[in-house]
Amino acid sequence: MTSRPHDALFKAAFEDPSAAAALLRELLPPELRDAIAWHTLSSERGSFIAPRLADHHTDLLFRARFRSGYPGGVVVLLEHQSTAVPAMPQRVLSYQLRIWERCRREHPRARLPPVLAVVVSHAPGGWSVPHGFEDLFEPRVLAIPGLAALVPRCAMIVLDLARRSNAELQALRLGAFQQLALWALRDARTPRRLLSNFEAWRPILDRAGLTRSGRDMLAVLFEYLFRVVDPAYWKQLRTRLRLLGLGAEEATMTIADMLIQKGRAKGLREGLREGHVKGRAKGREEGRAKGREEGREEGRVASLRALLRFKFQSLDAATEARLRAASPAAIDRYLRRVLSADSLAAVFERGPRRRARVPRRATSRRAASRRRPRR
Repeated sequence: MTSRPHDALFKAAFEDPSAAAALLRELLPPELRDAIAWHTLSSERGSFIAPRLADHHTDLLFRARFRSGYPGGVVVLLEHQSTAVPAMPQRVLSYQLRIWERCRREHPRARLPPVLAVVVSHAPGGWSVPHGFEDLFEPRVLAIPGLAALVPRCAMIVLDLARRSNAELQALRLGAFQQLALWALRDARTPRRLLSNFEAWRPILDRAGLTRSGRDMLAVLFEYLFRVVDPAYWKQLRTRLRLLGLGAEEATMTIADMLIQKGRAKGLREGLREGHVKGRAKGREEGRAKGREEGREEGRVASLRALLRFKFQSLDAATEARLRAASPAAIDRYLRRVLSADSLAAVFERGPRRRARVPRRATSRRAASRRRPRR
């Protein structure tokens, strides 16, 4: 997981076009849904460079053709929001403009494709801000005759997870991991709700664990939960996840231990002890900082070990030694690779080495003269 766990889980669940198509078929109006040839849905680049060279990045971007064969097709922007952003329609419009600008550069004579905006929100309390660009204007001003027709219209489809029940989310015709991801996004920041709803989602958790790919995705889900859930509830969460079996017990125990006993708790105790010996406020603060840093490092190593065991069952002595000797930067690289790797070698592979340049040694005239033979 990255420092943005919500985004990471959302992309892991819906970046595949088939998973995105299943979600979009559930959310678009029936007439529009039936007009799109979903088997043609493919991923598009979601990064744009603004005029001031500031990077803009959409969450997920797709393109599909129409069943009727209309030219150009349709572009779908699939966004994830963890908070309710009042200016979201304006942001979506800016994304649409950049998509159209790119289309114009690549196909100067072609008509522009429609760009549909779909937002999946798990904002606390629900999505209570505007759905459309015109909602950002003063209604009395737009009521002036002839003015409303001159203002751009940009509406979004919003899947408001906070207002969807367990039954409604489970009724969506999605894969098991995709349903679980929506549940986790909705409930993980409210641990009591997450735990109270666990039994309702247990059959789907069990179903996801029946396949190797499903277990890989469960590892992603578990790490997300332990990153987001309040630490006061980790023990209860681990107890429930251990009941799932199918290797889940080992994974959840390792991930939990990485964040509790083996990580922050141990490091914090050592840091506090060091600070107490120094007997100064500065010493205590340095001790806490050292403890937190040591805890984070041990946590990343334990997280990587859990995912490696989940995917590749067992780790040999050489791999364990490599983990213990790895630098923090190397651990971060391995964590980025592990979810997409199909072998241990793919996790630990290294690019071609550059030949190190050996600087020439400067020699003084005196040293050079010493090497000359005497005449």
